[in-house]
Amino acid sequence: MKLMHLGDLHIGKSLNDYSLIDDQKYILNQILSIIDEQAVEILIIAGDIYDKAIPSEEAVRIFNDFICQLAVKKIKTFIISGNHDSDERLNFGSSLFKLSGIYISTKYEGKLFKYSIEHNNNNVNIYLLPFVKASTVKHYFPDEQIDSYDKAVRVILQNEPINKNEINILAAHQFVAGKNEQPVIGGSENASVKNIAIPNVGNVEKIGYDCFDDFDYVALGHIHSPQKIGKDTIRYAGSPLKYSISEIENNKSIPIISIDDNNTIDIDLIKLQPLRDIRHLIGKMEQLLNKNHITNPDDYIYVTLTDENPIENAITIIRQYYPNTLKLDYKNLHTGNTELIDLAKVTREKSFEELISDFYNMMFGCEMNEDEMKILLDTAKEAGITDETN
Repeated sequence: MKLMHLGDLHIGKSLNDYSLIDDQKYILNQILSIIDEQAVEILIIAGDIYDKAIPSEEAVRIFNDFICQLAVKKIKTFIISGNHDSDERLNFGSSLFKLSGIYISTKYEGKLFKYSIEHNNNNVNIYLLPFVKASTVKHYFPDEQIDSYDKAVRVILQNEPINKNEINILAAHQFVAGKNEQPVIGGSENASVKNIAIPNVGNVEKIGYDCFDDFDYVALGHIHSPQKIGKDTIRYAGSPLKYSISEIENNKSIPIISIDDNNTIDIDLIKLQPLRDIRHLIGKMEQLLNKNHITNPDDYIYVTLTDENPIENAITIIRQYYPNTLKLDYKNLHTGNTELIDLAKVTREKSFEELISDFYNMMFGCEMNEDEMKILLDTAKEAGITDETN
């Protein structure tokens, strides 16, 4: 039996001002091809399906096409929500999807979703734990002292009857760390993840990997760099694409989990090839634009010029050769440092609603709902900050 582990698709995400829709279509089609080539029977997607709680119509259409193809291929698919997803929207149609072998769990309601598949006279049990907060778990276990995310997850798992003689696989979307180590952050995770340094700092608190000792494999989402946590069988799949310039050196892959006739688990990492990579070019303008040095011009490019004197309209010139140039800076002996020109910050014009939504996401690690947005817009209008209303 073979399982594939995905996470953090973030469908609808942009890279600076560039839409990644075509890139995401391409990588999802590549994933479907890998499923065929590897004879995968089960797919687990560990949260953050969409980049926003209210995804665009195009983003929804792309994911719909993807799961429809999975249904046609008869791939049993298990999906949980992440902190970027709207529980209600992702859960829409889930009862109907079950008829096609697509199982979606978006909200913890006191018990984990469980699905059992017979394999070699034994059961392979798939458990789904969508993104949870401590307050949510406290509601179902009022007698427990739940004061952290770590405690919340431990209480959930302690109250699940897990048969250790069977193969048990868990999908979860949380910030899981080792005993003395932090996960390697990809760079495109939200601020609440990147700012965590100790267990109780930030909105998404750390969870010790040892709370998953009863599971044979744990399919994690939330961190965008593919990596194991504590041991090989507790793993972040990572995002399938690079979602920030800081991920230039971050090679993306997909874990394929094989369960043999002796119920032994083996993990293979299948490398992904993007439609357009993110690359960092360093050198003088004349060197970089030499026709013998130009390769894959449609890639997303970060340019560092080493020319001693600034070049007028440098970004415009470079975009004639590399149209998807994201960012340009200088580094040379004359300046002694790097002067950053972040095109996204310079050119992006955002409404008050977009700005307050971004701030809320940065502070709390999730999207603001419609009622909260309306309250803030009404307050801002009364204060004379904006005349926007919902």
